[in-house]
Amino acid sequence: MRIGLLTDGGYPYATGESRLWCDRLVRGLPQHEFDLFALSRSADQERQGWVRLPDRVRRVRTAPMWTHEEDTRRPRRTEGLTGRLATGLGRSYGRGDRRRFTAHVTALVGAVCAGAETEPQSGGADAGPASGRFTDGLYGLAELARDSGGLRDALRSEASVRIVQSACRAPGTGRTVHSATVPDYLAFVAGLERALRPLSLDWYEEDGLGAVDLCHAASGGTAALPGLLAKHFFGVPLLVTEHGVPLRAHYLGASDAPLGAPVRAMLANFHGLLAAEVYRQAAIVTPGNTHVRRWQERFGADRNKLRTVYPGMEAERFADVGEDDDAGGPGTLVWIGRVEPAKDLIALLHAFAEVRRAEPDARLRIFGAPVQGAEGETYLTHCRALAVQLFPDEATDAHTAGDNPVTFEEIGGPEVPDLAEAYAAGGVVVLSSVVEGFPISLVEAMFCGRATVSTDVGAVVEVVGGTGLVVPPRNPRALADACVALLRDPERRARLGAAARARALELFTVEQNLAAFRGIYLDLAGHAPARWATPVDPRDPAGPPRPFATPPEAHVLGAPPPGPAAVTAPAGGTRVPSWAIGSESVCAGARGAGGGDA
Repeated sequence: MRIGLLTDGGYPYATGESRLWCDRLVRGLPQHEFDLFALSRSADQERQGWVRLPDRVRRVRTAPMWTHEEDTRRPRRTEGLTGRLATGLGRSYGRGDRRRFTAHVTALVGAVCAGAETEPQSGGADAGPASGRFTDGLYGLAELARDSGGLRDALRSEASVRIVQSACRAPGTGRTVHSATVPDYLAFVAGLERALRPLSLDWYEEDGLGAVDLCHAASGGTAALPGLLAKHFFGVPLLVTEHGVPLRAHYLGASDAPLGAPVRAMLANFHGLLAAEVYRQAAIVTPGNTHVRRWQERFGADRNKLRTVYPGMEAERFADVGEDDDAGGPGTLVWIGRVEPAKDLIALLHAFAEVRRAEPDARLRIFGAPVQGAEGETYLTHCRALAVQLFPDEATDAHTAGDNPVTFEEIGGPEVPDLAEAYAAGGVVVLSSVVEGFPISLVEAMFCGRATVSTDVGAVVEVVGGTGLVVPPRNPRALADACVALLRDPERRARLGAAARARALELFTVEQNLAAFRGIYLDLAGHAPARWATPVDPRDPAGPPRPFATPPEAHVLGAPPPGPAAVTAPAGGTRVPSWAIGSESVCAGARGAGGGDA
C-alpha cells in the first residue's frame, strides 16, 4: 500500500514535531511504501536538514510555509474588483476567474464572520449554512488555484480586504467582529492567506497525492488540508492522527498574539470550521488520548470514526532501571521536563517546602533545560532564586560546607549520563504541570517502575490509571501531602511502581502503536475501491499483481485458497477486483483515471 504521510513542521525535518513517532511508523511498517508531503515552518528548520530516511520512503515533497511574509499594514494594491488580480505565478485572472475568486472568498469569509462569536460546538457536523458556505468557498478556491495558479497575491489584495470589510459589517455579525477596523481587516487577510497557502501547492496531480492509496495526516489543521484536497480531487481516503489539539494550541497562542479581539475571533472561527471539515471528511480519526478525543467530539468529530491510539514509546531504553534502583536515595523526589511556566515549578518548590517540614532529609532533583527564548531563561532564573530563598544552604556543623536540598541539573553529565539514570535518581517522580497534553515524562517514569505524583491535567489520569497519586493543579499542599505519603511508605511505593511498569508495557509501547495502525491501514484498504493510476492493458486484462487484489478474509487460516481475481475494466481505466463488485457503497466511490470526487 502506498501511504501519503502529511506533516506540518514535522517529519522528515530534524527538529520537527512528532518526528520520532513518524519515523517509527515508517520504519515499523515495512510492507507499505511512503510518500512524504511536508510543510516547513521556518528557514532555520530547513537549514538543520532531515533525519535519515529508510528506503521505503519513495519520495519527499516539501513546501515552505514561512516565505513571502509581507507587511500586514500595506496589502498589495490592485485595481479593485473591476481590475486585475495578480496571481502568485505572475499571471492575471480573467473576468471569469475574478468572479470565481470573489464568490468563493465572499462565501468563506462570510461563514467565518457569521460564526465568529458562537460556541465551538457550532463548528461541528451539523453546523448548518455557515459550514456549507465555508466548504464551498474552501474547495472553490482550491479548484481556482489548481486551474489558474496560486492565490497568494489575490488573497492579500485590496479586493480581499473589501470583502472582509463587507462581511464584518453584514447584518447578523457579532458585536466583536462588527467593531473591526481597517488594521483588523489587514491582519485577518494576512492570517487567512498564510493559513490557505497549501491550496496553491502543486501536489494535487495524478503523480502527486493522486497516486497514493491513503493520506495519513500526522496532525489536524494545516497538515490535514492537503489531505482534504486529495479526497476532493481524487477520492483518496483520509486518516487523521492527533496527539495534541492544534485548535486548542491556536486558542492558547492567540491570546498572546498582538492582534485585536476581532482578528482573534475570526481566526479562531476559521480554524474551528477547518477542524470540523477535517473531522467530517476523514475516514478515521485517531486521537492520542481521551483528552484529545473530547476536543475532537466537541468540534463535530463522529464518535464512530474515532479510535484512540496511544503514542508508542521505546521501553527498551528504560529496561535496565530496576524498581528498587534508587541511586539518589528513597527520600529523593525527581522532576524531569522542559522548564517553562506551564510546568509550574513554582508550585512544586512551595510544595517541597511543606515536604521538608515533614521529612527533613528529603531532596528534590530537577532535571531539565529551559525552553528556547528569553521567557524560558527568565523562568529558570526565577525558579533558582526561589529555591535559594526557600532553602538556604544547610550544613551539619560549623566546619562543613552548606548544601541545598534542591538541585537544578541537566541530563548528559558524568553523574546522570542519560534519561534512564535521571529517573533512577529518586524514589518518586513528580509532575506539577498546570497545562499538559500527553505526559511523556510520566510514561517514561512508569517504564522505569517509579511511583508517581501528578497533577490532574490533560491525559494524566488516563495514563496513570490507578498506579499513581493524582492531585489538583495549583495546590502545593495537596502535592506535598501525596509526596510525603509515598516517601513514608516504601511498600506502597514499590507496589505502585510495579503496577505502573506493567501498565506502561501493556498500553504505551511502540509495538502496540504499530499494531494499531497496521490494522487501521488494512481496514481502510479493505473498504476502499481499487484505484489504478494506469489504464488497463488490453493484451493483459488481469495486469500485474496488485496489492489487496484478494479480500483479507482469504488469509484466514482454514479458508480455501483464493482463485484468480476476475477483473473488470470500466470505461476510464479504473479496475475493480471481483470481490468488490456488487457492493454499491464501495464501487460508487471508484474514480476514473482522470480523477473526480468520491
